[in-house]
Amino acid sequence: MITKLSVLTALTFVVATGSAYFYASVSYAQSSVSTNATQSDNDIADQFFSLLLSADPIQINKTLKNIEQDWSIEHMPMAIETLGFAQSEYVRSRLFKLIDQNSPKKAFKDNNARYQWLWNQDIPTIKGYANFKAQLYSHIDQRFETYFKGRQELASIRLDEIRWGGVIQDGIPPLRNPDMIGAEQADYLGDNNIVFGIEINGDARAYPKRILAWHEMFTDTIGGVDIAGVYCTLCGAVIPYRTEHKGTKYQLGTSGFLYRSNKLMYDQATQSLWSTLEGKPVVGPLVGKGIQMDYLSVVTTTWGEWKKRHPDTQVLSLKTGHQRDYGEGVAYQEYFSDDELMFNVPSVDKKLKNKQSILAIRLPENSDQPLAISVKYLKKNPIYQSTIGDTQFVVFTDKTGANRVYDATNLNFSEYDQQFTATDKKGGSWTVYEDRIENKSGEIRPRIHTFNAFWFGWQAAYPNTKLVK
Repeated sequence: MITKLSVLTALTFVVATGSAYFYASVSYAQSSVSTNATQSDNDIADQFFSLLLSADPIQINKTLKNIEQDWSIEHMPMAIETLGFAQSEYVRSRLFKLIDQNSPKKAFKDNNARYQWLWNQDIPTIKGYANFKAQLYSHIDQRFETYFKGRQELASIRLDEIRWGGVIQDGIPPLRNPDMIGAEQADYLGDNNIVFGIEINGDARAYPKRILAWHEMFTDTIGGVDIAGVYCTLCGAVIPYRTEHKGTKYQLGTSGFLYRSNKLMYDQATQSLWSTLEGKPVVGPLVGKGIQMDYLSVVTTTWGEWKKRHPDTQVLSLKTGHQRDYGEGVAYQEYFSDDELMFNVPSVDKKLKNKQSILAIRLPENSDQPLAISVKYLKKNPIYQSTIGDTQFVVFTDKTGANRVYDATNLNFSEYDQQFTATDKKGGSWTVYEDRIENKSGEIRPRIHTFNAFWFGWQAAYPNTKLVK
């Protein structure tokens, strides 16, 4: 059991965040772990952890021999995770050999490949693993310790699939109640710039991608509703969540960690980790409490189209309180330019390219029937009708490629002008609003809440998803 460690070394991590890079120096100081796991589990975890701390070749060699002699397949997650942080070439070479000798594949090209192999194995989790992660990542950010310490039995996802994204808690700073300006003041935006548009109770707001990509989250009050808008740049999804659930308001932020290349949030009160795509806690004391936040609709469109539909819209001001290059396409330029992943997933489905955009539909009443529809397909088919369970719906796609989904029970549509008007097969005319479609007699069909995402991220979260392409 490691109970006291002097500062022996400092590791420098070169971390990629899209096209931007920064250096974060991490000093290893005193460390202690208290746990209910067995002493042997703690010893094993501490042995792996000590490989990152010791500068003594004799001690390193002794530790590596102990690890090799006591090896179990349950130790594989710690071996791979330690390898990802090890700076000593000798330690790395020994861990390379140890991992390769104990897996069917003898030569992994990199640590991503090792993780991918690991995530496709049914390997029991050693009891000390959560505390190993707590101890390891507390030296990057002390707040990380709470995410994992003592929480091995409070996780609904595999802990070894939780990877550090390269930043501290809120290291990608959320915009909290940001300054908004009127459309006429937003002279920094071109009509073809991409915005994420949200309207609630008649309050229309636009969040430009060029700004949000640098912050990945905002909290705001729209139409009297408190919202946390989460942008997972890696998986291409923007989702606005109601932050109040059954009378409790959750203050959410960016955890610094990922699950299957999807951003994990945290709540300030319990430091539980939350799934971005599902809006529910996945690690921590809130797991299993029946908590799942409601999400609302967002549309990905152009600034020109959004302000035409909503001339009274508000839009983010450039005065965010942060110094960033908010030029169109600057943030994550390299990541968005090709189909390669920054953080891998257990498997990829080649039915579509990894980063091809899909419309994601997950109905609360039919959560076991997730649906993905290729945005390319919808552009060619501006009217698309189908059903999920007993729910009949229609997707209208406008000239910018923006998708809006509405209840279409007992309706069939024949025409859509890709702007404001749709016509059903009986000749009825329907006006397309953000929150509803409405005919001349006042009949209303509500919007069904959806969002866009990259195919790989959605499929990794929902491997059983149906795909329309």
